[in-house]
Amino acid sequence: MKWGLIGASTIASEWMIDAFRAAGGDVVSVLSSSHERAQAYASRHAIKIGVSDLDDLLGDPDVDAVYISTTNDKHFSQAMAAIRAGKHVLCEKPLAMTVSDAVAMVRAADAAGVVFATNHHLRNAGSHLAIRDAVATGRIGQVLSVRVSHAVYLPPHLQGWRINNPAAGGGVIPDIVVHDADTVRFHLEEDPADVIAMSVASGLGEGVEDSCMSVWKMPSGVMVQTHESFTHKYPQTGFELHGTEGSIIATDVMTQRPVGEITLVTGAGREPLRFSGHNLYERAARLFDEAVRTGGRPSADGSDGVKSLAVAQAVSEAARTGHRVTVEYGGI
Repeated sequence: MKWGLIGASTIASEWMIDAFRAAGGDVVSVLSSSHERAQAYASRHAIKIGVSDLDDLLGDPDVDAVYISTTNDKHFSQAMAAIRAGKHVLCEKPLAMTVSDAVAMVRAADAAGVVFATNHHLRNAGSHLAIRDAVATGRIGQVLSVRVSHAVYLPPHLQGWRINNPAAGGGVIPDIVVHDADTVRFHLEEDPADVIAMSVASGLGEGVEDSCMSVWKMPSGVMVQTHESFTHKYPQTGFELHGTEGSIIATDVMTQRPVGEITLVTGAGREPLRFSGHNLYERAARLFDEAVRTGGRPSADGSDGVKSLAVAQAVSEAARTGHRVTVEYGGI
């Protein structure tokens, strides 16, 4: 697999370039709005070509697939251009600024016969695969509730547009709620139906929310409580599922290195759940490559991206209006 990077981003440099190479692929081109920055980024990361024109990257026959990690407002137009060019697409979350645009992306990719995936990393983590297996095999019985703690401190080098530019898709809801929505869906295998929420801008930036709490009701009756933030420097992240026969309590499992601890609590006592510490981005890259080669499914496909975005937008509307909001999935 030969990759083109649409966006000379931090996540690409810190995680994805190495993941693509570890999965047996190569990164052959990178796009930045600045030609100088594209050239410097390419040189720094041993990428053959750095360009500032999207058509140049998409017109390169050596590029099989693109990874999109620009600001959220650019995802739709860039993904649609890549699909028209016949490239497979791995897009950062959220897929787009609206559910309707995200649905259009998925349908265009289906019509073009290219693989379209969302880079929801947590479902690739050994910790979450172990949790999912424990739930699926009935170790905690029927799930009754879920609690997600995803309040973190956004480091200064990642702040920028995320804390002060709503037009670019900034704010903690599009940045973190989408991850929590995908992770809850991954474990429960159902989609949130209704949400209530509150959010606050506590001064980290301007113009967007930096903390949010919400409650979701699942079709099965499971209740989900979530807390997301950019402003919390010291808490542990966590993911808990409570069922009729036990509970799963996981700590430090909601970051890019989700390798904390998982405890299964039942009537027999407490026991640790063991899990693999593999690189979650490498797993996502391998599954994407397999989907292209065999026609299988990537780790998180476009429909997963649509649904996580739909939940986030419902949370945003609920926080803005103070009303309970039904999640609308755009027909996906």
